Amino acid sequence: MSDIKELIGDKKLHGKITSAEEAARIIKKDMTLGCSGFTPSGYPKVVPTALAKRAEAEGPIPVGIWTGASTGPELDGVLASTGCIKKRFPYQTNDAIRKGINEGDIQFADVHLSHCAQNIRYGFYGKIDVAIIEAIRITPEGGIIPTSSVGNSNAFVEVADKVIVEINTVQPQGLDGIHDIYSPENPPHRKPIPITNVHDRIGTTYIPCDPAKIVAIVASDVKDSQRPLAPADEISSKMAANLIDFLSVEANAGKLPKGLLPLQSGVGNIANAVLEGLVAWPTDGLTVYTEVIQDSVFELLDTGKIAFASSTALTPSPDGAAKYYPRINEFKDRIVLRPQEISNNPEVIRRLGLIAMNTAVEVDIYGHVNSTMAGGTRMLNGIGGSGDFARNAYLTVFLCPSTSGGGKISKVVPFCSHVDHTEHDVDLIVTEYGVADLRGLSPRERSREIIERCAHPDYKEPLRDYKRRAEEGKGHEPHLLGEAFSWHERLRTNGTMKK
Repeated sequence: MSDIKELIGDKKLHGKITSAEEAARIIKKDMTLGCSGFTPSGYPKVVPTALAKRAEAEGPIPVGIWTGASTGPELDGVLASTGCIKKRFPYQTNDAIRKGINEGDIQFADVHLSHCAQNIRYGFYGKIDVAIIEAIRITPEGGIIPTSSVGNSNAFVEVADKVIVEINTVQPQGLDGIHDIYSPENPPHRKPIPITNVHDRIGTTYIPCDPAKIVAIVASDVKDSQRPLAPADEISSKMAANLIDFLSVEANAGKLPKGLLPLQSGVGNIANAVLEGLVAWPTDGLTVYTEVIQDSVFELLDTGKIAFASSTALTPSPDGAAKYYPRINEFKDRIVLRPQEISNNPEVIRRLGLIAMNTAVEVDIYGHVNSTMAGGTRMLNGIGGSGDFARNAYLTVFLCPSTSGGGKISKVVPFCSHVDHTEHDVDLIVTEYGVADLRGLSPRERSREIIERCAHPDYKEPLRDYKRRAEEGKGHEPHLLGEAFSWHERLRTNGTMKK
């Protein structure tokens, strides 16, 4: 590990350099920690690990953990497994945390990602005692240059009483200059966010910080715990092809420009497969305004298919990081990392006219979408940024395989067991069988489109039967509620939705 003094421009802060163990001693029971990190990139690693080891010796040290989104095992995993998380906010993907949430041991606040920073500044969620931020270096003025994500880091630094900085010496130093840190003022003093193009830069390349707030600086040489991406399977590839065919028809009809509108895509294999499918799009120079940059975006930037990408985090797979991080300087003038209150901001999303593409746990025949819960009660990960984009995009798309569980479970159901996105915010449903364009349709028309175009053939007749019998009654959105929920009850009792 190199001498981190070389990475701290303010020499007065050299006296703050300490061990992870000593920094962890600053953290006390019942504090709230604001940590950098977003899916899982740019999160602190050595101080949370030291806190977990302290808990193993002394007993649990329960704290609140607020981040940008999910983080890696060196933060979420070690603290959850040692009983140190009493409340988690606003998004997670860790197995131990998920178990604690669903058993009632960890309180979880599932919040739209664009809302977090304002509510943190207003104090709606209480006080943040300590911000722990991963950085590649500190400027002579005390500015903190983040690593592979921004998330809510700027807001945490603004409001926290104390700041701990982890200087990570294995994160690419080429990330210096890739960030664009802009914090809106609070109402009634807020001004329009001056982004009119995806490539606009409006802030600083560092997080402003009063050096007096920095109480500890710790060296780290732990890489982000990046997740591998599986190759696109047949179902994901079919969904991607269905969507791209639809976009092509829209572009030929003049409803979209030939070069499309800025693209937003969620996290994971399906999202990656959709963007990979754009390699065959007939025009180059596409743009991306999203919250995560995965392997497919790097690949399309490399070929010139994508001209510019704006995000709040770099989230490559291990293979993607090995391939593209050594070349980060080649991409730096075509990538910007912003705070999530900007990357997910409704004002900017609406102005730029995004095509928003996210995934669903299940969809119902009227166009409602569940993106967070299994069986209506068990939290999976959280809503993340999908709501920010769904409500405000020019075109809102939800992708969902027609079945799961080896075909035992239909993911097109009469009524979602939990609704995160109402039919008001959903334009397209896409499965491997087709695309249901719901724009301008009544509930009865939507139900026909979704069943006929998106449902698996094994489940079409039960869904048609439900629709026919429900429509015998009155109502704008006809339902047989007892029977609708019995689909989910059958799933709980015998593992299948089939009659």
